[in-house]
Amino acid sequence: MDSPSVAPCKSTGKPEFVAHVRGNGQIQSLESHLLRVGQLAAELAKKFSLTTHGQLLGLLHDLGKYSAAFQAYIQSATGLLNQDEDEEFVDACGLKGKIDHSTSGAQWIWQELAQKNDLARIAGQIMALCIASHHSGLIDCLGLSAGKPAEDVFTRRVNKSGDKTYLREVLGKVDKDLLATAHSLVMLPETTQAFQVWIAKILDNVPGETPLQKTQSPIFQQQLGLLVRSLFSCLIDADRIDTADFEHPGLARRRLRGSYESWEVLIERLETRLSTFTPSHPIDALRQDISRHCLESAARKQGIYTLTVPTGGGKTLASLRFALHHARGHKLDRVVYVIPFTSIIDQNADVVRRILEPEGVEAGSVVLEHHSNLTPEEQSWRGKILSENWDAPVVYTTTVQLLETLFGAGTRGARRMHQLANAVLIFDEIQSLPVNCVHLFNNAMNYLADFCGSTVVLCTATQPLLDQVDTHKGAIRVPPGNELMPDVKQLFDQLKRVEVVNRRKPGGWSQDEIAALAFEQIAESGSCLVIVNTKKAAQAIYRLCKESDTAKVFHLSTNMCPAHRKTILNEVRARLDQVPPAPTLCISTQLIEAGVDVDFGSVIRFTAGLDSIAQAAGRCNRNGRAKQGLVHVLNPRPEDENLAKLPDIQVGREKAERVLDDFDANPEKFGNNRIGPQAMAWYYKNYFFDRANEMGYPVSVGHDDTLLNLLSSNTLALEDYKRTKRQAPAIYLRQAFMTAAKAFKAIDAPTRGVIVPYGNEGKQLINDLCAAYLPDKEFELLRRAQQFSVNAFQNVLEKLSKTLVVREVQEGTGILYLTDSRYYSPEFGLSETPEGKMEVLCG
Repeated sequence: MDSPSVAPCKSTGKPEFVAHVRGNGQIQSLESHLLRVGQLAAELAKKFSLTTHGQLLGLLHDLGKYSAAFQAYIQSATGLLNQDEDEEFVDACGLKGKIDHSTSGAQWIWQELAQKNDLARIAGQIMALCIASHHSGLIDCLGLSAGKPAEDVFTRRVNKSGDKTYLREVLGKVDKDLLATAHSLVMLPETTQAFQVWIAKILDNVPGETPLQKTQSPIFQQQLGLLVRSLFSCLIDADRIDTADFEHPGLARRRLRGSYESWEVLIERLETRLSTFTPSHPIDALRQDISRHCLESAARKQGIYTLTVPTGGGKTLASLRFALHHARGHKLDRVVYVIPFTSIIDQNADVVRRILEPEGVEAGSVVLEHHSNLTPEEQSWRGKILSENWDAPVVYTTTVQLLETLFGAGTRGARRMHQLANAVLIFDEIQSLPVNCVHLFNNAMNYLADFCGSTVVLCTATQPLLDQVDTHKGAIRVPPGNELMPDVKQLFDQLKRVEVVNRRKPGGWSQDEIAALAFEQIAESGSCLVIVNTKKAAQAIYRLCKESDTAKVFHLSTNMCPAHRKTILNEVRARLDQVPPAPTLCISTQLIEAGVDVDFGSVIRFTAGLDSIAQAAGRCNRNGRAKQGLVHVLNPRPEDENLAKLPDIQVGREKAERVLDDFDANPEKFGNNRIGPQAMAWYYKNYFFDRANEMGYPVSVGHDDTLLNLLSSNTLALEDYKRTKRQAPAIYLRQAFMTAAKAFKAIDAPTRGVIVPYGNEGKQLINDLCAAYLPDKEFELLRRAQQFSVNAFQNVLEKLSKTLVVREVQEGTGILYLTDSRYYSPEFGLSETPEGKMEVLCG
């Protein structure tokens, strides 16, 4: 695609209507920006059969920039107007963000469609919402604030005074051909009929006996909201791409824009690698069988599948095999791996990258790893240019990033949502899904699979019962027979390599007793992994053990950056792979449980959810080298473990204790396997029953509500509006998009990324980032920085900020780094107190 054109100039040499200004003074005309965003958005919206609507949004989104007020602002801000010579000059700093340029386009499309008929009114509201929201994130339709009556926020916005939106003025200035194109698109029957088709499709899949019951269903309303967010995503990505490509042409050259290596080539690379694998462990033949079943299943139709394989069964490459062959067979755009923890991404992405990006292939051209939260949502435009939009054939991301894409505030996450259509979505360790997101997630996955041409695969050894929760609020639809493994029970029997021993006792185990048991297990099996529930416990037990002559002792936690954890895990694996294994003791938080490829002779697990115990068991005798490994489940003393702020672990522990006790009373009922499919099903029935009221995501937003309600029927606001206004609001969509998005947190305690000076590479990276003035360079540095960042909780950030050891790499970027290496411990990672000699970075 050609680069954006330059605006025509007056006789004075100044531009007429400016959209953006490059650092060297070159301008992009407003007309060229609107046309190109329209073209891009139309291409992106094709996946949703909304090409016309994407083009309309692009043509109209910045209509307000034709106003004299905005032109004076942007030309003053960029030096095109001179303070001393031009009377149009204004104080741009004081006006930043205060000139409304997003409402006039929304008003125009609403006025064109709202008076025609009910269907046109729906189309008008959806498109007006997208345009009005393209800088803020989707706005509320109905809003309910504490102490105030409910308000029709959408109607207030589109009825905003013309003096403030400049609608009449801009309609007199906009390029006539551009406006004529927009008008002709509005008049097309498909502009309204497309939404009629969408509404009918969604209703067909909603439970209910009557059309009225279906339209009032939270499932229907949430999925209609997801359609709005999908279209909104197309506009946001198109706008950001065009702006970035103009302002920084170097970025444009780096974009793949769908020009990926073919699935045939990627499949050949994978199959070639698989053909070279020779069995080296007793379990390898079973892993090959699992991989073969995934290959055979790839030819099946699109939909939602489960892949239930015991830990250590080789899900990483087996699921990749399914995904690549399935994507080729159904002509899909990309494969997105969604993984709960960055520690697993580090490992799995590396494995896949070595296969799909062999020597001679440009690094990053196939596998994109995106799990950083280095930049805040409230970032500068420059920061937004650096944001990822998942433009790659194989994407590795976290559950947090995926949920932010579906439900998060602002525009950064929403920008990526359209990339989830026409894709294979592989959810690894799906049991780690936050319980409060269950209904929201289920409805979103059904939406993507039923209407957006995507295939969803839920992978785990401990399959949660997401299809057995309340169907009226949202249960995932897994058709009968859509498990990729033909006989799950038989597979678990064949892959049983450990015995789980229930060693809980009254009063609990002291830390000295736990340390003694660990060394006892090393004497018997050669190595031991101790997994605890809190960082405090991990550090305490590590300190008790670290001076031992019996074994080398390691510590792992998420206070360490990925590069640091990777170094430790590589050393641990090297010791465990020796014959016989070198005596090794590792004390870790639960980060090591899900998908981390290590093979200890024995495991000690503090009591937690049964899914966590099963995942811990997957680190024991992983390759079947011993006849049987032992996993000791024990309870620490109450004074040594406080789970008050970890409700997921606390409730999981309570339900697991019940299952363990029930098993001891009747082992045959559970197939003589404490962590087998029967035990896991009983655990989840107890766990989900106890937490059913949490699955809609309860929130307090001036009143008690749920995100499921806010993003669907919004009944509390609707009833209050009817009561105070004595009539229903005259709009079809009533969701409180912005209120819900601001209340949404993918994790209960949000974190912020801090780049840390781990090793020489980490220190050099910080220095390079502090010196990088061009986003072209910064883009690559931030990719590398993900390996050297720690996600810190707000209270920790505040303490470090008070001691002046955390600051931005450059003012206004929002990207934080640790300025003093004493606050990064080689044993424990990020620390709130200094150790060793001071070394100031990036002064």
